[in-house]
Amino acid sequence: MSTAYGMTAVVLVVLAAVLIGAFGIRLSRTTSDFYVASRTVSPLWNASAIGGEYLSAASFLGIAGLILTYGADMLWLPVGWTGGYLVLLVLISAPLRRSGAYTLPDFAEARLESMAVRRVASVLVVLIGWLYLMPQFQSAGLVLRTVTGAPVWVGALLVAVVVAVNVMSGGMRSITFVQAFQYWLKLTALAVPLVFLVLAWRADGSPGLSAHDAVTWALPLSGDREYGLYSTYSLILATFLGTMGLPHVLVRFYTNPDGRAARRTTLVVLSLLGAFYLLPALYGALGRIYVPELEGSDTVVLTLPGRLIGGVAGDLLTALVTAGAFAAFLSTSSGLTVSVAGVIGQDLLKGGVRSFRTAAVLAVIVPLALAIGARTLPVADVVGLAFAVAASSFCPLLVLGIWWRRLTSAGATAGLLTGGGLACAAVLTTIGGGPHTGLTGALLAQPAAWTVPIAFTVMVVVSLLTPGRIPPGVARTMVRLHTPENLNLDRGDWRPRHT
Repeated sequence: MSTAYGMTAVVLVVLAAVLIGAFGIRLSRTTSDFYVASRTVSPLWNASAIGGEYLSAASFLGIAGLILTYGADMLWLPVGWTGGYLVLLVLISAPLRRSGAYTLPDFAEARLESMAVRRVASVLVVLIGWLYLMPQFQSAGLVLRTVTGAPVWVGALLVAVVVAVNVMSGGMRSITFVQAFQYWLKLTALAVPLVFLVLAWRADGSPGLSAHDAVTWALPLSGDREYGLYSTYSLILATFLGTMGLPHVLVRFYTNPDGRAARRTTLVVLSLLGAFYLLPALYGALGRIYVPELEGSDTVVLTLPGRLIGGVAGDLLTALVTAGAFAAFLSTSSGLTVSVAGVIGQDLLKGGVRSFRTAAVLAVIVPLALAIGARTLPVADVVGLAFAVAASSFCPLLVLGIWWRRLTSAGATAGLLTGGGLACAAVLTTIGGGPHTGLTGALLAQPAAWTVPIAFTVMVVVSLLTPGRIPPGVARTMVRLHTPENLNLDRGDWRPRHT
């Protein structure tokens, strides 16, 4: 019976994604519709869509699993993933929207006036997108196997096909509707079962942690992880700075009408994410009490309703959680596919709607193959590695590109190659089964603490050594990035100060 409920939940979520996406098809006609929804998305609608795509399998399943396993140290994940938007709000959201770019490579080329910088940025966008997509597909297979017993590749293939169809059909405008709906579905799918779980916990006498767990699990930096202090600070750095470098997040700010709307969108996103991230931590704590044998597993959210409540009510709540999990896979995968397809379509193909649709297929094939063939790591760990790559590459490019006029094309290229290359090497070593113990293992598993400073340093030093490579139009570009859209420069609202 529980299998029937779970399959029904999956089918309903997939049908809802397809039908809502079909509604967007009727509104998608131009290239701008496909890439940035013609820049007409309102702050609340856009914030819901950002929440839908940002709250991935790592947020829905992975945080609870890591908190169950490692305890209080992992609370920094939701804090960092939310706080990253505060950094994004303060430093880059409005200027980035004013840049008028479609993608991160567009911004890189416009700011540095260099095709070399654009090409490097394009490769990094695709790599980050694929690295982020792989755990979404792996988790989809895990959930479907947990609910129905189907092979892991079935769930991965199902999500990949649905995402490709939606993105090819309506592009950004289509998936905006889908992702906004899926945020609220995910919030409901975690919140409603949690109410029943807390009631069941109270009825059971409100049991607490064991004496051992109270020391090693509930207190920060007291667990069994090696180099816990380093790993925690590196994780904080990756999540706070990596958010601004995630291509699927940044592309949504290009859909706002102007910079002011981009700031309002970010404020609403902070509220939506804060509300959501209160929930997975409670699942992790309850899991530590009732299913501690699931250490290292991402299935605690799916297991708890059946274990604590049972019967038909437990089956229905498990089905609701399953629906939310599949919504997480679909929404995040859709946003990532749009961002990767946008880069492939513009930089590798001819551009336009037809190239975008072809690129959407290419965007899902590689991570699908990796998801089926690569070894499985905890989903939040893999996503954390994607954040580390983003923090080590696009964060320095965006911060220095927006706020430091002396950044040169040579400095940007060197910083992207160095920071992004080092982070990617650490990621590939970790995923490929490299050292997972000792200091070397900690440095590779959480590379942001050393790759981010190196990337910033290389960009600044090389830029200072190559003053002749400062873009000729940098003054005009900086004015565009930092001047509010409601100022009419031709009408006299803004005047340069004469000296």
